[in-house]
Amino acid sequence: MADVIEVGAARGDAPPPAANAARRAASAGRTRRATPYLFLAPYLVLFGVFGLLPIILGLWLSVHQWDFQLPNRPFVGFDNYKQLFSSDSAVYGDWWQSIRATAIFTVLSVPLLVVVPLGLALLLNRSFPGRTFFRAIYFAPYVLGVAVIGLLWRFLLDANLGLVNRLLGAVGLPSDTPWVTNMPWAWISLVGVTVWWTSGFNAVIYLAGLQDISPELYEAARMDGANAWQRFRNVTLPGLRPVLLFVITTTVLASANMFGQSFLITQGTPGTETRTVVWFIVEEGLRNNNAGRAAAMSIVFALLLAVVSIANFRLFRYKED
Repeated sequence: MADVIEVGAARGDAPPPAANAARRAASAGRTRRATPYLFLAPYLVLFGVFGLLPIILGLWLSVHQWDFQLPNRPFVGFDNYKQLFSSDSAVYGDWWQSIRATAIFTVLSVPLLVVVPLGLALLLNRSFPGRTFFRAIYFAPYVLGVAVIGLLWRFLLDANLGLVNRLLGAVGLPSDTPWVTNMPWAWISLVGVTVWWTSGFNAVIYLAGLQDISPELYEAARMDGANAWQRFRNVTLPGLRPVLLFVITTTVLASANMFGQSFLITQGTPGTETRTVVWFIVEEGLRNNNAGRAAAMSIVFALLLAVVSIANFRLFRYKED
């Protein structure tokens, strides 16, 4: 019997236990190394299809004269980019006017969208009857789509038939304010509607940040004799610094990409004063059938926003003490 076992082992019919253990260990190691990539695969696929591929396609379009109605799309190099910075091109004036309009809206809206939600969050973070109800009320407008918001406020702010002017007239104030057709009322309307619409989202982000600040820090500050302002400046703001970075960055990007409010409420009036960059890009690409130039505008605008975001991160960067 011993001779039979020795012969079978010599032929390799029964591998030694050590070899089997080594193969199992190697297989387990490969599985462990592949597991993170399996979890990342759905995101990588979505990012490649809806993120990376459009960027590559946009870069390719931007160096061609791309007209949807023409069979030929000749390569033009950087001509589409040069037209945006050449004062004698047909698109130069409108392009920089849209940049100006976007900058005005961003400068006017971002401070309000940072400060007003913070005040709401500080109030809603206190304990009082109906707190949950008021949290839901302030967040509710954000659930509505831009089409609903735009059409609703277009009628409310109408100079002749709008409810806003009627209410103002009922209390003895001017009842013929051109909210959507003249300056500076058009900007006041766009900024006011946007703040009303989106403040709830930032307030929820602030609330989450406030709840992460330890109550012991506030108690220690009170024991040291700090008043409400000193507690806010020395405890609340440092504790919210990472949240402030997120809120400011996302708010700047969202305001710079504003399109629906201007398109539906003011319709770019007066003239093209409230026509933003995104609106001009859409108009150039779809209405004027110049997708190549629109792609060049998109890339230049994306680079400008990247510079602003990097500057914001450097200004508000957070370091652990």
